[in-house]
Amino acid sequence: MTTPIPSSPIQDTILSQLAAVAAGKSIDPMSVAKAVEPERWQRVLGHVRTNAIELAREGKIVILRHNKPVNPEQFRGVYRLRLRMEGDPTSFEDVADVADDAVVGDEGGEA
Repeated sequence: MTTPIPSSPIQDTILSQLAAVAAGKSIDPMSVAKAVEPERWQRVLGHVRTNAIELAREGKIVILRHNKPVNPEQFRGVYRLRLRMEGDPTSFEDVADVADDAVVGDEGGEA
């Protein structure tokens, strides 16, 4: 028999905040950090990211960039968190990581 791994206070906060928003809505990792450590929330942001990646690996949540699911092992930059929905990818081997490419063509646009 396998023993379940206990969740962390950060994971509990992520899941409780996601449970409190409407289906399909996402949360900002900063709100999680502020809930866990209101005075020094910046110190917790890296831990929020690590715990979010773990929850995404377990299939409990999805990490979003530009409102699209991204590979939890390879994303960079600003992100949001959402509960997994039907139709979300479960594997990212065939999915192009458009999140990092989306802003490349926006530089120096015409007026």
